[in-house]
Amino acid sequence: MVLKPVDFKPGVRYPAIVRLHGGPAYQFSHEFLFEWQMFAARGYAVVGINPRGSTGQGFEFARAVHGNTGDLDVKDVLRGVDFIVQQGWIDPERLGIGGRSYGSILTNYVIASDTRFKAAVSGAGSSNYIGSYGHDEYSREYELEFGTPWKNFDAYVRVSYPFLHADGIRTPTLFYCAMKDFNVPCLGSEQMYQALRSLNVPTELILYPNQNHEMTIPGYLEDRQRRALEWYDRYLKQPGR
Repeated sequence: MVLKPVDFKPGVRYPAIVRLHGGPAYQFSHEFLFEWQMFAARGYAVVGINPRGSTGQGFEFARAVHGNTGDLDVKDVLRGVDFIVQQGWIDPERLGIGGRSYGSILTNYVIASDTRFKAAVSGAGSSNYIGSYGHDEYSREYELEFGTPWKNFDAYVRVSYPFLHADGIRTPTLFYCAMKDFNVPCLGSEQMYQALRSLNVPTELILYPNQNHEMTIPGYLEDRQRRALEWYDRYLKQPGR
């Protein structure tokens, strides 16, 4: 799904932001999404991709990432990006990406797998499943999908690809999280932030106090949007634009 920038003109190539949804049991559909409108008003094309794992295309499509996150979903995202770039009006040198919750987890997988993205915003995510086991609320799901770390350590290593292969990331990335988030705790964002910081990849980490997974304080929500815009503008906008 594509939202063109305000005042779109044929023949002009625009920076684009690829949005990745949470879940993964969710789908982008014909709905009003404030962030999309905000980015389009700022001159960005917005691209929403429903990779395998999303709802809306049957049970098997949604189940395709069960125990296999970071594989088929990443391939689908990159195929979608290839397709939209081939249309000719997206600038392939000014691609951004971002999401929250599972959208953040998938963002981390994508930037660890492909260096074409010039900016990323990753909110309330994680990448180190070994460190997450027993810390967040998904231990049951981890065991159903991957087994236990002491019996299936290789599976945990495989799905922890973005953290354990962070040295392949080149994308400047803004991380944020809510400090009372028991769904996806700050540990995951902190670990990825520290990894990129140690690798001298441009990065920032924003912590929002007294908030859970669904942030509700208006000032924090405004701050989150403003910082995302500023981050994308810093790395995707040409000087003077």
